Amino acid sequence: MALGFIALLLPASLLAQSLGAFEGHTDIGDPKLPGAVTYDAAQQTYTVAGAGYNVWFDRDECHFVWKRLAGDFILRTHARFPGDGVDPHRKLGWMVRAGLDASAAHVSAAVHGDGLAALQFRRSAGGAAEEIRSALSGADVIQLAREGNTYTLSVARFGDPFVSEQIDDLDLGDEVYVGLFVSSHNADVREEAVFRNVRLVLPAPEDLVPYRDYLGSNLEVLDVETGHRTILHRSPESLQAPNWTPDGAALIYNHNGLLYRFDLEAQTPEIIDTDFATRNNNDHVLSFDGTRLGISHHSEEDDGVSMVYVMPVTGGTPHKVTDKGPSYLHGWSPDGRFLTYTGGRDDNYDIYKIPVEGGAEIRLTTEAGLDDGSEYGPDGEYIYFNSVRSGTMQLWRMRPDGSAPEQLTDDGLNNWFPHVSPDGQRIVFLSYLPDVDPGEHPFYQQVYLRLMPLSGGEPRVIAYL
Repeated sequence: MALGFIALLLPASLLAQSLGAFEGHTDIGDPKLPGAVTYDAAQQTYTVAGAGYNVWFDRDECHFVWKRLAGDFILRTHARFPGDGVDPHRKLGWMVRAGLDASAAHVSAAVHGDGLAALQFRRSAGGAAEEIRSALSGADVIQLAREGNTYTLSVARFGDPFVSEQIDDLDLGDEVYVGLFVSSHNADVREEAVFRNVRLVLPAPEDLVPYRDYLGSNLEVLDVETGHRTILHRSPESLQAPNWTPDGAALIYNHNGLLYRFDLEAQTPEIIDTDFATRNNNDHVLSFDGTRLGISHHSEEDDGVSMVYVMPVTGGTPHKVTDKGPSYLHGWSPDGRFLTYTGGRDDNYDIYKIPVEGGAEIRLTTEAGLDDGSEYGPDGEYIYFNSVRSGTMQLWRMRPDGSAPEQLTDDGLNNWFPHVSPDGQRIVFLSYLPDVDPGEHPFYQQVYLRLMPLSGGEPRVIAYL
């Protein structure tokens, strides 16, 4: 069966050649059998082999692949032991160490061969190890985050939300060694573990100013079935809203007000000529036949308010469609006749549609509060959108004339920006945690990318971002 892919953007990491994201690797302690690491640059995966009696008591034996970091960070990976192994207590995961000696203070996000997940730590050099066990067993997605002296373990079985535990008074110093580790829990055995989707993320500082300051971006593709992600392109600036061309040959994305086409075979971006439209936001859409591009441009002649335009996908002079603003484009009808967009009118944001050649806009939603993210399904039967009308941000659908609104999600998370698969069978969307204002989709928050059948059902997580 052919696998589907989606494109996404993440904060960038600094990647070395030989060890990917890491600077070095070493055996911790003096294990009888030496460890090793192999980095597959094409697959962007790490295979780590480690021996050792354990990571416990007052000293450790394991193999450790490390990088030095200071300040706050988020470490995330999808990891597994490929076989049954020898000892059910063998361990893999993330580790943060004050030093590389065997008795150093440390904290680890450890998943054992028998499925036990725990936050394990040693407060001082040579001190006794302690642990806080997770309620979840059998996790394969592992995250360890530091904020000051607080360390949070978050684990999940791929497809499910995180379950978290934390310790809030562990001082390991500012600059630490962070990385992946494997311990066999048996001095005479070496175990191998495979780590993919390895990300070392530096979160936004408290004084970051949205829309002025950026952390950098990765342009990635994600295998929808397995969750495996591959970084295609990195930038220290902000890349936004990648869209597949219908032929699957390229991605079109926004950067600094301009649009770029990233050719997947050549692995290079090229600017798309948008003529006068050089203040484009990330609300751009391709027509279903792939020949035209809809954009939202902040025109000076409209006092910098976003307006909707259409143009050839290969570049050219945009044709203005909307006369009222702000208007933020989101969808194109399968028959090519209509555009849908979010319009700010009379202190409310609703969904509108308009003929592609221009004309009178048609209001489709009238509820108080924000309606956003409208997109046609490929059969044209429904428009899918997100709305705060129920009190939290949830996914909805309605007929193309705005009738028969129907709520699709209601699970405690704030769900945004539905995108329907080309075969019309599935829908993918972004989910913010409950502590985020339902009407906001702020930068640099931890979120889930989730997938569910178009007909409804339990969403599953396909990316932890």
